[in-house]
Amino acid sequence: MYDLAAMSSWIEFAVRWTHVIVAIAWIGSSFYFIALDLGLHRDRNLASGADGEEWQVHGGGFYHIQKYLIAPDNMPDHLVWFKWESYATWLSGFALLILVYYFGATFYLVDPAIADIGIPTAIFISLASLAFGWVAYDQICKSRFGDDNTRLMVLLYLILVGMAYFYTSVFSGRAALLHLGAFTATIMSGNVFFTIMPNQRIVVADLQAGRTPDAKYGKIAKQRSTHNNYLTLPVIFLMLSNHYPLAFASEANWIIASLVFLMGVTIRHYFNSVHARKGDPIWTWLVTALIFIVIMWLSTAPMFRAAEPVEAQGGAVRFAQAEGFDTVKDIVTGRCSMCHAAEPAWEGMHWPPKGVRLETEYQIAMAAKQIYLQSGLTHAMPPANLSYMQEAERAQIVAWYRAATGG
Repeated sequence: MYDLAAMSSWIEFAVRWTHVIVAIAWIGSSFYFIALDLGLHRDRNLASGADGEEWQVHGGGFYHIQKYLIAPDNMPDHLVWFKWESYATWLSGFALLILVYYFGATFYLVDPAIADIGIPTAIFISLASLAFGWVAYDQICKSRFGDDNTRLMVLLYLILVGMAYFYTSVFSGRAALLHLGAFTATIMSGNVFFTIMPNQRIVVADLQAGRTPDAKYGKIAKQRSTHNNYLTLPVIFLMLSNHYPLAFASEANWIIASLVFLMGVTIRHYFNSVHARKGDPIWTWLVTALIFIVIMWLSTAPMFRAAEPVEAQGGAVRFAQAEGFDTVKDIVTGRCSMCHAAEPAWEGMHWPPKGVRLETEYQIAMAAKQIYLQSGLTHAMPPANLSYMQEAERAQIVAWYRAATGG
């Protein structure tokens, strides 16, 4: 029988890799077209009737690119669409959310010390919040309030701050920041699926019918594309945050997440200004560095909770009561706890790796799967086997985990 824990881990890896690949494709094309649009020369009277042009060189060849403000006179024979990158990024990200945070809700999503809610309730909150994000954002954009893009972006930022506080009030710190990233990414993908692509299809249909397309469709699509441009970098930070407990395991994690959005704005403002040939605003990097220093300062009060007895969590009981737990507890305490502790004894280490603490029965039982995969089934931990874990000890970890899971 194939090891289910190993198989699920590989499935998660495959989905995560897919997510990264398609996200790179989406972000790359998005950044390129924003830079291209900002860098177009619009002060030339082009015989083609195009709004602007740009000459570029790459890979040993020269490219002559022209942009039509609304649409060309006739429909081109071959038109390349950019849409599947966005769709695939959201779908693979949502699949990863299910695999890691829904199936692993006991470990990663629900934290009774923050909000004592059941797993079904937590999953419902997750799904409902993502839907709410898109509907609220879309309606605001379509309202008169959305006519002023600066005003709209300020309101969107306030909504994101509110969602950061909300998520950190109902989910674990790790899940909260991840969900804020998913909330934002859902808005971005929704822009492509529900607004940008439909508007482009209307323009294409008008061209095919011999009608002059309405410029408003391009204007709306450009607004949503610009929003996506400024939201991309914060989303990347939030998606990577689960690797850094100083970001998600701080009492100020919602403030940190809020400041991350400001860093995204300052960084993108620099590149967008340079691409548009509107100067070289080096000050944006200074502002970004200052914000990051504030984040570093806020993170120095890590949100490591006091240990609870094993009986407090039903999800950990079966591992704590499984045959061999006492032996495994001694192995983990002796081989792992010097690093995975509130105050690591390992020289130069100030926080437990990834926020994982393995000092009590409760903590060891809750981390059973990670211990099994990284120290039993593989030799990933301890790193370089610095604590000299023996093969017999790894075998005992495997036997304990399989006894608890019936594997």
